[in-house]
Amino acid sequence: MKISLGAKTLAQPAPLWIVGSYDEKGNANAMAAAWGGICCSKPPCITVSLREDRHSYASILARRAFTISVPSVAFAAQADYFGIASGKDVDKFAATGLTPVRSELVDAPYVGEFPLVLECTLLRTVELGMHIQFIGEIVDVKADAEVLDEKGYPDAAKVMPIIFTPVTRAYHTVGEYVGQAFEIGRSFGE
Repeated sequence: MKISLGAKTLAQPAPLWIVGSYDEKGNANAMAAAWGGICCSKPPCITVSLREDRHSYASILARRAFTISVPSVAFAAQADYFGIASGKDVDKFAATGLTPVRSELVDAPYVGEFPLVLECTLLRTVELGMHIQFIGEIVDVKADAEVLDEKGYPDAAKVMPIIFTPVTRAYHTVGEYVGQAFEIGRSFGE
């Protein structure tokens, strides 16, 4: 029997993404965000939802661009710090020793040490309530060579992305390989 937990943000998992932008002074800034995901295949788009009072909010609107840097578990503490400190008060890159890299395609920085990066132009915003959803068109994906599989795509077991569990505020990473999507269920249609 299922137990009702009420209307809460309990969908699992949520990604731990680092959203990069340049602030009004041109300083590289980044923030941790978990409310995000893929939202369209063609054109390739992702969403990330931010509160209007976040330092990154106005920067993304002004520059019409942002990046998503996907941290690996090796950088969990640094990624968490990006969600603790405000770019209004501190240079998070300097504090963590991470490198802001200027994108050549969009007007935003990404985290050089993180294994997977999505560079996005801001397509539109959607007001949802407490959060504003930014829809970004992915103009390029960059990955460290060592996290790619034999076909040249990011392998989750090599990227080791951090996932976030809402409410309990816990970080986890990916688990064991389960099977190939759109194949393991074929026996039910036969």
